Amino acid sequence: MRTSIEVADIFRVAGPTYRKAHGEHLSLAQLKVMSAVEHCRTAALGGHVEACEDCGEWRIAYNSCRNRHCPKCQGAAARTWLAEREADLLPVGYFHVVFTLPAEVAAIAFYNKALVYDLLFKAASETMLTIAADPKHLGARIGITAVLHTWGSAMTHHPHVHMIVPGGGIALDGARWISSRPAFLLPVRVLGKLFRRLFLTRLLQLHDAGRLAFFGSAAHLADRRAFGRYLSPVRKKRWVVYAKPPFAGPEAVLAYLSRYTHRVAISNSRLISFDETGVTFHFKNYRRDGSDRQQVMTLAPDEFIRRFLLHVLPRGFHRIRHYGLLAGSSRKTSITRAREFLNAAPPPADNAADAADEPIEIRPTCPCCGGRMIVIEVFECWHQPRGPPNTATTNRESAS
Repeated sequence: MRTSIEVADIFRVAGPTYRKAHGEHLSLAQLKVMSAVEHCRTAALGGHVEACEDCGEWRIAYNSCRNRHCPKCQGAAARTWLAEREADLLPVGYFHVVFTLPAEVAAIAFYNKALVYDLLFKAASETMLTIAADPKHLGARIGITAVLHTWGSAMTHHPHVHMIVPGGGIALDGARWISSRPAFLLPVRVLGKLFRRLFLTRLLQLHDAGRLAFFGSAAHLADRRAFGRYLSPVRKKRWVVYAKPPFAGPEAVLAYLSRYTHRVAISNSRLISFDETGVTFHFKNYRRDGSDRQQVMTLAPDEFIRRFLLHVLPRGFHRIRHYGLLAGSSRKTSITRAREFLNAAPPPADNAADAADEPIEIRPTCPCCGGRMIVIEVFECWHQPRGPPNTATTNRESAS
């Protein structure tokens, strides 16, 4: 029986009060996320009953909400996404590069999420592709997988893009593969300067076109002069671009991607307790080093929900994007050519055509004997199964 606390528990208990107090300030997308998280894997979404063919053990499996902001629904989505990406991996070192928006710009993004997050992707990817193509640096066309995160460890608003980049690229004339140095991809200070220039130039263009909105204490930024004065210090400060050492190999890249691509603001595993004192959870304080970095924080339920909802993305916004060699239109051709230049064998055929005709068995095995579980009853939303197949069998619940 489950004993650990989940984000869904907090939403079910404190959500109604939060909606009543702050409903007029919540977007439709935020309200939908709250509803999805609260109802995920409950009778509200329906489900099925499955039983073991061998021992008769049975369990109820409620349906998932499949919302991309739900902490419980990201595991299956990540596994599917990773299976599709595995064939794209090349036998080279991979680098992890992070582009972060300064706090002053993050405040503008708070009111203009779709526009500024999109600009963050475009400016960061163009920066990488431009510097990599420069003969003074790499002189090659690289591939990029970029993932947007909008949170810090304490669920504060902290927009940044994580990039996974192969250590090299195809020469601009398309004739060969150019490898980066073993522990160095591109100079971060050069990346930071170009990123700052590209981003601020286009941010001002958005302002001049009247596409940015400002509210509350930031309403005065709607004036062009005030906006320019606000950005003046940002033009002079260093914009942080962080590059980690390369991964040990393709398997390490997949392990990293499985942790980062489908994350939400906070996972259930970080929650410690939820009671009248508030919600207590683990977080990392990046201003500390060593064992002091791992700390514990307690927030009032309303504040916890507010911070969680800060990170609801605009409808239809893509938080995972591919550029350069990995861009959708030319990805397969580029990967094939890169493998040829690297004298790397193509990934083993998986008989995808045959597999498509056969259903993939993803149902967990019987917890009692390891046997095959089969569906014996399906029930609709807000309904319960008609009755246990065997009243002497212990009822079990699991996620579908």
